[in-house]
Amino acid sequence: MLIKTPKLSDLKESDVTPESVYMNRRDLLKGMGFLGAGALLAGASNKANALDWFSKDEPTKFKTTPLNYTPDANTDNLILTPESKVTTHNNFYEFGAQKHQPAELSQNFKVNPWQLTISGECDNPITLDYDDLTTMFALEERIYRLRCVEAWSMVVPWIGFSLADLLKRVAPNSSAKYVFFETLHDPQQMPGQENRRLGGGIAYPYVEGLRIDEAMNPLALMSVGLYGKTLPPQNGAPIRLVVPWKYGFKSIKSIVSIKLVREQPQTTWHKLAPSEYGFYANVNPKHDHPRWSQASERRITSGGLFARNRIETLAFNGYGEQVAHLYKAMDLRKYY
Repeated sequence: MLIKTPKLSDLKESDVTPESVYMNRRDLLKGMGFLGAGALLAGASNKANALDWFSKDEPTKFKTTPLNYTPDANTDNLILTPESKVTTHNNFYEFGAQKHQPAELSQNFKVNPWQLTISGECDNPITLDYDDLTTMFALEERIYRLRCVEAWSMVVPWIGFSLADLLKRVAPNSSAKYVFFETLHDPQQMPGQENRRLGGGIAYPYVEGLRIDEAMNPLALMSVGLYGKTLPPQNGAPIRLVVPWKYGFKSIKSIVSIKLVREQPQTTWHKLAPSEYGFYANVNPKHDHPRWSQASERRITSGGLFARNRIETLAFNGYGEQVAHLYKAMDLRKYY
């Protein structure tokens, strides 16, 4: 299915620059005082440093493989974030709360064998193995913006299949009101789950949720790859959720369980700091985080520390035409 990006949110060439510019960046030696999600929470030491913003492009041990997929047909004005930045500037606290740590600490992560169980309020629960993730559904490329709650953003060419198609396969019943996602819990492979300081003070496993109508929206994607290849572990291998109109923490990684449930589930960041991270987490430039503005974002570019790469944030991250109807009766300041 072609998902057309609305004209209001077309991307300019100045938003993100070509990958080649990134290939020989120098290491930066001094930190700068940006605070990421959860940075001031007890037990975490999450103040981002300069390396977080300009991560090193280092060779990796983990081997990705090419995928067969249908390219995104919407090619107008879609300038991608460099692959090297997408794979080295990550929030995946299971492998460390600093942006550079997931790429450094996840390279021995084992993704095969893998099982993803879809169960709960449905008529046909199923369990997918590793091969099913890339063969059960036709794969397509979706070029989406990724907007982090920390006020930075990227543009990523994800590869995957519609979450709605997966849910239709299990036939949700009338009691299914929400969809509950859970990340793998394996402290031996994921050091942040065992080391509270490394993992940002989070109670693991990481869990997330969507309302059933959100999950059935055509934009919601189960991603198994990016840049034409399978996902590297720091980006959520072997399968992750991508919900482009919401802040990035909703797009849970390395998923092992999806449950259809009756009640709104508790989710990781909302449990940890409910005044800061809501269940809905829709990108909303008019509703600030308690500790920083959400009116603009820092688009990751090649221009260096002083580049003019701050842009205005769009409501629903620019996807309002496709998703605003889901929230037409809601106060988005209350249900943030």
